[in-house]
Amino acid sequence: MDFKDIFTRTWNLFVANLPALILSTLVYIGVSVVSFGIMTPVLTAGYMQSLLLLIREGRKPSVRDLFGQMRLFFPLLAFLVAIILMVSIGFGVLVIPGIVAIIALSFFCLYMLPLMTDQGLDLMDAIKTSSRMALEPPVSEHIAVVAIFLIINSIGNSTGIGVLFTQPFATLFILMVYERKRRRMITFSNPEIPSPPGA
Repeated sequence: MDFKDIFTRTWNLFVANLPALILSTLVYIGVSVVSFGIMTPVLTAGYMQSLLLLIREGRKPSVRDLFGQMRLFFPLLAFLVAIILMVSIGFGVLVIPGIVAIIALSFFCLYMLPLMTDQGLDLMDAIKTSSRMALEPPVSEHIAVVAIFLIINSIGNSTGIGVLFTQPFATLFILMVYERKRRRMITFSNPEIPSPPGA
């Protein structure tokens, strides 16, 4: 995977659409906080699909896009509750199991939301497909993607207002990788289709 090309494309889209991205991210964070996190999963789904359309079609993200995946509210809320319970139990027993749970979630479920919004998969199928994409050789490639994503988000979270910049950049980066992995999977299942550049 050509990480240089992915970073270049991510940066160009980020800079060209910065005002719209900041506004969308600000509303996304604001509504998440006001709703005590209950709306966060479904807003994240809308946020990611909005940015995916930016990548594919050049369509500028808008605030109303955040609420475009409300059909997924209950399954994603149930998933959030399950994750909170699992991580809480992990930290309650020992710190390490909690950390392992967070890392496993980041590793195996990184592409879950775009698979649900883009491909229309249900929760379990999205988790299975995301896991399959994560384990696609070379696995080291995906480990690097997860590490980059977590580092970028950590920088934003530690600088307060910086999250308005790091959140959209990190999301665009992940969606760029998702697009390449999705195309690669299509190519592998249809050998006559040529591989996309940089895949």
